[in-house]
Amino acid sequence: MPPVRKLVALIDDDPSIRTALDRQLRAAGFRCELFSSAEDFLAIATELRADCIVSDINLGGMSGLELALHPTVVKLDLPVVLITAQHDTLLEEPAQVIAAALLHKPIAPGKLLEAIVDAVGPPLQDDDD
Repeated sequence: MPPVRKLVALIDDDPSIRTALDRQLRAAGFRCELFSSAEDFLAIATELRADCIVSDINLGGMSGLELALHPTVVKLDLPVVLITAQHDTLLEEPAQVIAAALLHKPIAPGKLLEAIVDAVGPPLQDDDD
């Protein structure tokens, strides 16, 4: 069977950020599903079968940190890449322990892709994996 593109669940409450990151990830060969909240993602997480989550830390409801620790995410063993526009050491220390990576907005070109590939491998996977 042909290789399957890996799926990234992209969660950010800013539509312009979601769109920009979606374009970057799709251009690199990943599939993306976009969500404006952690709650929206969790509503379909089990059926979605994402390979990785990219989430803003500061969302309107549940935070990206709370999402990374949510029992559904833990059970699915999903790596989480957290992104933030704020430089808050109280958030950064736990984020660095919990997440596969912590990146600050604006995200330097290639850094997001590097973090995702480090967490889940290249965009294509064999069906046998």
